[in-house]
Amino acid sequence: MLLSVAFVPYVLTPSPRNLEGAGLGIAQAAARLLRIGQAEDAARLAALTVQLIPADPRGWVLLAEAQLRSGQNKAAGSSLARARELDPRNPGILFAQGSLALKESQPQQAAELIRQGLKLDDKNPGAYFDLGNAYILMAKGGDALAAFERASALRGDFWEAINNQALVLYEQNKDGEAIKRWRRVLVIKPNAAEPMLALAAALNGQKPGNPESLELAHKALAGDPNYVLESYQKEQLWGSRLRVSTAKLLAQAPLKADVERAQANAGTSNGDDEP
Repeated sequence: MLLSVAFVPYVLTPSPRNLEGAGLGIAQAAARLLRIGQAEDAARLAALTVQLIPADPRGWVLLAEAQLRSGQNKAAGSSLARARELDPRNPGILFAQGSLALKESQPQQAAELIRQGLKLDDKNPGAYFDLGNAYILMAKGGDALAAFERASALRGDFWEAINNQALVLYEQNKDGEAIKRWRRVLVIKPNAAEPMLALAAALNGQKPGNPESLELAHKALAGDPNYVLESYQKEQLWGSRLRVSTAKLLAQAPLKADVERAQANAGTSNGDDEP
């Protein structure tokens, strides 16, 4: 007689607690990958995290950050929207949505989201910085200056915020105040190319061809050649008046070799503007 035996596979169904533990473990691994710059791998792990613990907004925020860093802006927007559904009063999620709207050239939406977040947490310097940038894009110089000043008041070494105060002041023809703030930035961050070149342009406007302007411009272009490009200056929110002043500075004969070298190397550096 042939004995037939039917095998019933045994499938382990993890408990919710086990799923949560596995999800959090994977999230930690994703966060480690993100810290060392492996954003795409981090996004894949974070996507697994939200499958295991879909009701935890932290996983969605982590996934959004990994997606942003790997250039998946649309997907990041969806992840942030889901995180906000789960945790609607989390200011960090609103700030992240505002930052993303800013990247997507939607300054009005960015400002609205950030303002909502600031109602819940008005001590976040990065949020005020993003708000100031949104106001610049909306041509609201006074509001931008106030936001940047709030950012640097909350974090004294926030040189990017002080630099952007000077950008606004220069467009308002307040050259002396702008120059003071750019000098203050260079005390905090001596090798920062942006304030160095901006200061050089402002000083050159007061006294064309002065030695300090030429030396500052030489160091700035060597530090970040991207600033030789007017298109890059505009991306960094430089106003038309500063761009014109910079063009006059870079036309100085002693800077000819520096300008040509920067033009050849532009696009190869990462800049130093990140807050």
